Parts: sequence; C-alpha cells; structure tokens
Amino acid sequence: MNIENTKAQMRKGVLEYCILSILQNNDKYASEILDTLKDAKMLVVEGTIYPLLTRLKNAGLLNYRWEESTSGPPRKYYTLTNTGKLFLEELNVTWNELRSAVNLVTSQKNTSHE
Repeated sequence: MNIENTKAQMRKGVLEYCILSILQNNDKYASEILDTLKDAKMLVVEGTIYPLLTRLKNAGLLNYRWEESTSGPPRKYYTLTNTGKLFLEELNVTWNELRSAVNLVTSQKNTSHE
C-alpha cells in the first residue's frame, strides 16, 4: 500500500470544504486560493484547482466576476453564493462531527479484553 496515495486521497476528500471555507469571508482569485492551500500544506497544483472551481460554480456554490488588475490581465474573483454559504454551514457541522468521531476512535488506548 502506498502511503503517499492514501495521504493524497485524504487531502482530496476535504479540498472542496477548504476552498469554500477560504471564500467564506472574502472573495479571492484562483492564485490566492492556491497560495492559502499551499500555506496550509494542502499540496495542491494549479491543474487540480481550476476544474474544482468550475465544478463548484456549476453546482451553484460559487459565482465569479472579472476585475482589472494593476499587475497584468484581469482576474477572476470567486465568491460564495447563498447556496454555497448554506452548503458550507452543513459541511461545518459534518466536519465537526467527523473530526470528533475520528479523534475519539484514534485516541482510544489499545486495551485487550482477555
């Protein structure tokens, strides 16, 4: 079994949740989202983030707008839709439940019942 593959799958499983969380307070463009994920050691590449942003937009969770940039071409800024905000609230509840369950299971001492 390949540990790197398992770790990548674990990260991929929470990537949408992380992207929606990044956008909950401020609109951001793709490079800012990518930098935030990289700073958090999520190890995401550009080829992963753009299809994911498109999928979230097509699902009605994100919108975007174009803004002129002083340092190059216009930038596409992503924002949460009302549906995206509600979706994120549900994911927050689910994440907290999952985190508690995983912590409970993984922190139990190994006791034998003989």
